[in-house]
Amino acid sequence: MEARMEENKVKRQITIEDNAIAIGLFGEGGANLKRFEKKLGVEIDTRGNLVNIQGEKDKVDAAERIILEIYDLMRSGYALAPTDFYYAIRTLLSDSSVRLKDIFTDTIYISYRKKNIAPKSVGQNKYINCIRKNDIVFGIGPAGTGKTYLAMAAAVAAIANKEVDRIILTRPAIEAGERLGFLPGDIAAKVDPYLRPLYDALHDMMDFEHAQRLMERGTIEVAPLAFMRGRTLNDSFVILDEAQNTTVEQMKMFLTRLGFGSKAVITGDITQIDLPLARPSGLVEAQRILRDIDGIAFIYLSEADVVRHPLVQDVIKAFERADAKKRSAIIEET
Repeated sequence: MEARMEENKVKRQITIEDNAIAIGLFGEGGANLKRFEKKLGVEIDTRGNLVNIQGEKDKVDAAERIILEIYDLMRSGYALAPTDFYYAIRTLLSDSSVRLKDIFTDTIYISYRKKNIAPKSVGQNKYINCIRKNDIVFGIGPAGTGKTYLAMAAAVAAIANKEVDRIILTRPAIEAGERLGFLPGDIAAKVDPYLRPLYDALHDMMDFEHAQRLMERGTIEVAPLAFMRGRTLNDSFVILDEAQNTTVEQMKMFLTRLGFGSKAVITGDITQIDLPLARPSGLVEAQRILRDIDGIAFIYLSEADVVRHPLVQDVIKAFERADAKKRSAIIEET
């Protein structure tokens, strides 16, 4: 029901029929409702299982839609973590046509901790669907958008479902110079610091002992990019991380390793290239060279897909604004 308050303001009431879900929806001490108030610019209070929303009509409309969408998601059995409320609000504010259930319940893999790994944004949902449908996928976007984590989840799921025989993790090392011979230890030890994000994602999905056994058997392999030349990778799920630091020659070499029954996901952030200025990035050039090939997909993630601390999104936007100003100044000077 809706009652006219002062000009441009309305009050609306929602009934949450399931009391158990109402408790989870409201949060401890109403913490989740406070998130709604802060993000949406409305006033919210509750009486039992009734939610009263007050504010400007467009903001109340948005708040009602978001609360009902989250309620519908929770009724489907999905247990929302506190951070999920933030992602849900952000997603629905960016696209009013989105159904949260279509995104949050699109399970990629269930970890050994019974954690449901699924997309948290529209962009992430497109990314994982592209991985399912294509044999070569480029995931390009800033830090924190889940490029590496979701690729690893897809790889672990492929192993669990016996779609591939092994996972191969690779990454250019030492600012793309790959001077691994100067570091102590075997190949795995030399490249280990540079593949740490992949290891972290892997260990979030399967227990350490299981991961170690798979590595010892070669089911999961650490393969420095410099050592992949001449190989043919059949029945494998291959992840190339930090691909913005590959040269054009390295990118061509990597892509031509792919054999039958294999899938490759290439991730990178073209705003953080460490190559010398004279050397073009293989990831940047791949966009131009490979864009029109069927079976190769490019997915671009943005700050709207960041799944880290909310301030990370603001940091990315601030740097983008600074870069835009710098480019404008250069154009004006020329």
